[in-house]
Amino acid sequence: MSTITMDVIKELRETTGVSVMQCKRALEEAGGDVEKALIILRKQSGAAALKKADRSAADGLVVIKEKGNEAVLLVLNCETDFVAKNVDFIALSENIADYAIEHSIEETKEYAQAPIAEAIQKIGENIQLGSIQKVSGEVLGSYVHNGKNGALVVLSAGNTNLAKDIAMHVSAMRPTFITREEVTEADTEKAKEVFRAEVEENGAGKPEEIKEKMLQGKLDSFIKEQVLMEQFFIKDPSKTIAQLLKEANATIVLIEKYSI
Repeated sequence: MSTITMDVIKELRETTGVSVMQCKRALEEAGGDVEKALIILRKQSGAAALKKADRSAADGLVVIKEKGNEAVLLVLNCETDFVAKNVDFIALSENIADYAIEHSIEETKEYAQAPIAEAIQKIGENIQLGSIQKVSGEVLGSYVHNGKNGALVVLSAGNTNLAKDIAMHVSAMRPTFITREEVTEADTEKAKEVFRAEVEENGAGKPEEIKEKMLQGKLDSFIKEQVLMEQFFIKDPSKTIAQLLKEANATIVLIEKYSI
């Protein structure tokens, strides 16, 4: 079992946004393996967002601005959800995003320093400029879910409404992978390790071939939930995202996303 240090717990907490104790328990269950702990937390939360309150400087807002064939996804962080809903904080995030769509990322970082310093003094919480991502494309769509999860999508064909629909789906469902081909052997093995213990417990006394089928079933189900192309479209569960794209003769060129 690997040593579970505060640095490891912090790494997992920054990745998932869940509490320190949840991260610690998941790491203990995973024997200190961060990747296994991630799978455990995803399994526990299902399709729900992996986020909790009581975080420090890890709350905030995701803002997306579009102009022509360009878009910027910007994250402004604060300490609490209370401040994230503050009108001054919201105005600040919009102000910086408006600047970002017209300027480079480096220029935006420099510009943001002064208004952020003023906001910290006024609001009384630590505020930091987080991720800034800029994309461009002929068929571009974006969506922000509850100010916490945002996605930018570029398609090879179709229209902006389709791109926006897929961005909305990504923001709400937060898939880990776009296609099953992205799932590596290491990902699969980590997931197997997690589910094998469940199979041994629930399949006690059953033949090994039955246990193997149980394991494969759990694995397939879990991966399907994590792969965008295999997820059922949130607005029309009769279709998968892959089917939705096929109808428009479109493919995904790029997805940029962020979740607080």
